[in-house]
Amino acid sequence: MDVLPLLLLVAGSAAVAGAARRTPVPAPLLLVAVALVISYVPGVPDYTLDPEVVLPLLLPPLLYTAAADSSYLDLRAQMRPVALLSVGYVLFATVVVGYAAYLIVPGLPLTAALVLGAVVAPPDAVAATAVARRVGLPSRITTILQGESLVNDATAITAFKVALAAAVGEGATWAGGLREFLVAAVGGVVVGLVLMVPLHWLRTHLGEALLQNTLSLLIPFVAYGVAEQVHASGVLAVVVVALYLGHRSWEVDFATRLQEEAVWKMVAFILESAVFALIGLQLPVVLKGLGAYEGGRAAWYAVALFLVVVATRFVWVYPATYVPRMISARVRGREADPTWKAPFVISWAGMRGVVSLAIAFSIPLTMHDGGGFPGRNLILFLTFTTVIGTLVVQGLTLPPLIRLLKLPGRDQQAETLAEANAQAQASRAAEKRLDELLADERNALPGPLADRLRSVLERRRNAVWERLGAVNPTTGETRDDTYRRLSREMISAEREVFVKLRDLRYIDDEMLRSLLRRLDLEEAAAFRETQ
Repeated sequence: MDVLPLLLLVAGSAAVAGAARRTPVPAPLLLVAVALVISYVPGVPDYTLDPEVVLPLLLPPLLYTAAADSSYLDLRAQMRPVALLSVGYVLFATVVVGYAAYLIVPGLPLTAALVLGAVVAPPDAVAATAVARRVGLPSRITTILQGESLVNDATAITAFKVALAAAVGEGATWAGGLREFLVAAVGGVVVGLVLMVPLHWLRTHLGEALLQNTLSLLIPFVAYGVAEQVHASGVLAVVVVALYLGHRSWEVDFATRLQEEAVWKMVAFILESAVFALIGLQLPVVLKGLGAYEGGRAAWYAVALFLVVVATRFVWVYPATYVPRMISARVRGREADPTWKAPFVISWAGMRGVVSLAIAFSIPLTMHDGGGFPGRNLILFLTFTTVIGTLVVQGLTLPPLIRLLKLPGRDQQAETLAEANAQAQASRAAEKRLDELLADERNALPGPLADRLRSVLERRRNAVWERLGAVNPTTGETRDDTYRRLSREMISAEREVFVKLRDLRYIDDEMLRSLLRRLDLEEAAAFRETQ
């Protein structure tokens, strides 16, 4: 791909994603819709998905940032539903959807139909995370969907390889497929476990934020590449490493964490935007070669397969939710009785994404006997329509569905109260430590400086409680909000003076940058992240 089309893709997708933030439409849906239209604008270059680019270059960083932002403790607590969805459901969907496609499409061999089933089986990590963030799903549902989407790609890719081997005549068997799946899964986890500790040690001992964050950008590619080199699951290796590093991120110095958060937010924004734009841009590609399916037959197949994909998830999720409770007293004693609403939302939140398309494009053009792969163009088309259908239909209807079902969202009051209590405990520990240090004559400080340390501590402790307090009837602000606004105004006034002094040549640019960085750090400390 030339540089200019790549730049246009990145810039255009970022612009559309930025515009989506000002609309009620989720960014993934707007990106796909705009890309569908643009794909037929004269002069727009072809953006054919290359699986050799998507899987090793785009998937690892997207999985890494999603896993690093996930909670290892929450995922461990939801291990059973996550495993049932990421492994059980994907294999179930591969067989059911594949057999349904075999019945729906005349002349499509069962082996090729199972390839299609494996391709459309996994919900997408990017789609699930993006929609969950936007609609504010309850934390348990969000954890389950994120956990599923982190692991299911490994299951689907392995199932695809087994089905593809059978389709092209390599003599694959169910026993061999199960063995390949276990080797890939166990191998991926082992590679992740082997890499995570030395990578974390390296991150904590490089001693410079710039080097540490350079390593952070390389880690997902290292984990994926090493695992694939030994024929293990690169997906699972990346997820294991990311979960461990995210769980231990507090051990890295503050400068690294601040830079890393900003860098990965930018990387995730660019890649997610480009990925959804690429999905929409595939329409001209997948329509090529459908001449054998004229008369609307391909459209009928697409609608039927979409309905099967949606129904299959419901058929799996409800038994997977209630059957373990029926047969296990331990599950009944540990978990509250689920209502029908949560499984319904989980069933409906099965958006497919770019991984399905990338896998489909990796289907070879020819078989071992020299003939063409049966129904390859139709499989590409059905994969595309399934991805678009789930993104548009389920993605657009999920927010109103959640409002209609009146699912309890995150309790902001309770979370703020928990934060305040945690801060109070931490402040007491810090105050005790300060008293111990000041008791040592080597740490002697003038009274005003010691009081400043205590005032900073008190300010941090009170800030959270103030968010629970009454609001100003005129401005609608809490005391904490007013404090932050006034602090920002003061910092802005200082910044203007520094710039004016630079313009008057009283200070040079190097000193200006040093002074502005100090103000930036103070402003960052004064204002809590709100997005």
